[in-house]
Amino acid sequence: MCSQVINDSVKSSYIRTTMNASEKETLLYQIAITLLPGVGDVNARKLVAYTGSPKAVFNEHKNNLLKIPGMGTASVGLILKNKNVLERAAREVEFIEKFKIKTTFFTDADYPERLKHCTDSPVMLYSLGNMDFNAPHIVSVVGTRTASEYGKEMCRKLISGLKDIGILVVSGLAYGIDTCAHKSALDENLKTVGVLAHGLDRIYPPLNFNLSQRMLEQGGLVTEFTSDTNPDRENFPKRNRIIAGLSDATIVIEAGAKGGALITADIANSYNRDVFAVPGRLNDPMSEGCNHLIKTNRAALVQSAKDIYYIMGWDKTAVKKEAVQRKLFIQLQPDEEAVVKLLQEHGDCSIDKICLTSGIQTSKVASALLNLEFEGLVKSLPGKIYRLI
Repeated sequence: MCSQVINDSVKSSYIRTTMNASEKETLLYQIAITLLPGVGDVNARKLVAYTGSPKAVFNEHKNNLLKIPGMGTASVGLILKNKNVLERAAREVEFIEKFKIKTTFFTDADYPERLKHCTDSPVMLYSLGNMDFNAPHIVSVVGTRTASEYGKEMCRKLISGLKDIGILVVSGLAYGIDTCAHKSALDENLKTVGVLAHGLDRIYPPLNFNLSQRMLEQGGLVTEFTSDTNPDRENFPKRNRIIAGLSDATIVIEAGAKGGALITADIANSYNRDVFAVPGRLNDPMSEGCNHLIKTNRAALVQSAKDIYYIMGWDKTAVKKEAVQRKLFIQLQPDEEAVVKLLQEHGDCSIDKICLTSGIQTSKVASALLNLEFEGLVKSLPGKIYRLI
């Protein structure tokens, strides 16, 4: 139960106050739309976009629902016949309020920027802890559940090497490499997030309960699943897409020919995110997956954190970077100045966030970003995120 997951002594940067009736109703319909059978994340977005809100989906006429692209008779029938999901959603609202769980709907301003650019990202996220999903540098670390000492040592070495830029480490709280990644991040005083394949009312595997408590103090837990959801087999691939989508890069450390780590790597590639793999001996079954990723050019070979810094363009010498920016700032046009200043203040940003924050038209922001790229001041990252060089 969640009372076992949440320790009263855990301090969180997010504390939910008592919700008023309007907030409860909004949350009720947001949760309910995720519970509709046969809809899924992509169609849920379409439903909200065409009807105007999650509540409107449940009140819309059948003929209007049928006009929405991708919504056939069978799908609409399931929506109209399953309004009882509101009862289940109401119980979840009580659970959320009781245990002060943070909810993030895909239309919320604080929904993770990197996930916004993944077409199949979750409509709703439930989280506990103290973490920033829009941190400047986020890496996911995945691998086998039966990690060798070599794999664990490489995991610790890579995370230690990346601590200078304060990375946020994301993994799946499973045995093996996942556990090592979370522990290594905590040991280096870095924040780490565990993405779960079940609700926040339990921890799986149970042996990682104590680790999860440490993570709530120095990172957190996140899931798309409601309470009472078991860690069923089909949930893990869905969990893996969140691991890949939250991160700038995915690092695979020891993986067999098949398994969840390779699924995560494939998803990261489909999102146009960088993938790294630690090579191993040719006759080692636990390195077969990593070696194959490198061989087929689906992952960059990584031997140390320096390889990641180089390929990702992550500069540890922030002072040098600011000096270059100041030197070239005088040559910029007003729109370019505004974009550079915004990136200096907020770090990596999507074009949508730049437009919203600056108030500049999208076409002008796009032109400014293009010119800044030509000048070597801005770099385009996966997921349409922009960063100062």
